[in-house]
Amino acid sequence: MILKPSHFSLPSRRGVLGAFGAVGLALTLGGGTAWAQSAGNNTVKLIVGYAPGGPVDSSARVFAPVLSRELGQPVIVENRPGAGGAVAGNTVVKSAPNSLEIFYAASPTMTISPHVLKAMAFDPLKDMTPLATILSYANVLVINQNQPFKTLPELVAFGKANPGKLAYGSAGMGASNHLSGELFARRAGITMTHVPYKGNAPAMTDVMGGQIQMMFDIVGGAKSHIDGGKVRPLAVTSKERNPALPQLPSMSELGVRDYDVGGWYGLYGPLGMSAELSQKITAATARALQDPELNKRWVDQGYVIWNAKPADMAERMRREHALWAEVTKGMTFE
Repeated sequence: MILKPSHFSLPSRRGVLGAFGAVGLALTLGGGTAWAQSAGNNTVKLIVGYAPGGPVDSSARVFAPVLSRELGQPVIVENRPGAGGAVAGNTVVKSAPNSLEIFYAASPTMTISPHVLKAMAFDPLKDMTPLATILSYANVLVINQNQPFKTLPELVAFGKANPGKLAYGSAGMGASNHLSGELFARRAGITMTHVPYKGNAPAMTDVMGGQIQMMFDIVGGAKSHIDGGKVRPLAVTSKERNPALPQLPSMSELGVRDYDVGGWYGLYGPLGMSAELSQKITAATARALQDPELNKRWVDQGYVIWNAKPADMAERMRREHALWAEVTKGMTFE
């Protein structure tokens, strides 16, 4: 079955339960004991650490019905925003080992938050079971259209000639695009002024209006402004070019050495989850990520499908955790 576009809306819990039936739900996965005994009902909850409507929530709601089809049982999204996703993560950490509460994690929660939150309630490196990779994404550096510099080399030259006169916006102190800018400044050998906002949208508004010169934004969020000619893109932050902006070079292509910054979404379960249950979720996710309609929808938004092994996600998390530990050392986030 190939999903039609109309199938991407999240089905209601009542509708899905009615379709499967109480007895059928207990048998859909072959009667595995870990799965059948793992909660009072068989509804899988994808726990999202951000409010409805944002990129993480939106991607989870597109993914949920496809995962539901592959698991053969209902999957719903539950939002528990707060502390950069850490509230949701802690919910899953505290769940029973074979709970059907699964953390739909965005990488900043796992790799940046441990270094910027004063009271991180769990250790992402130790307290969860990696289950599946989902998406990878990059940021794009965009500038106001009326700047004297039009390319990345020109921006770097301007920054070196005018220390501290470049101002860039972000979604807030410690946000991934804040630290993307901090790392860029270090790698490029320039100084910039960070201007934190309460979200990406107001920062982008001020870039377009000329109150600040630039910002790093997720490709999917910036693309409509780029296509509309409201901002000028200079480079993507990933090592490879992004399929949604294929003509735009990467930072490394333009001479910014050792700069490869991106993010990702993945699934995590509680520590101690049984191999039987974790393997079922991993396999179902891998099948879901092969869906052509899902692929097209995400790629059009600037995402890259990341269908890898849980061990690959764990290794990437460790690598990026170490990178942001280095970048944030000595910084304050009040």
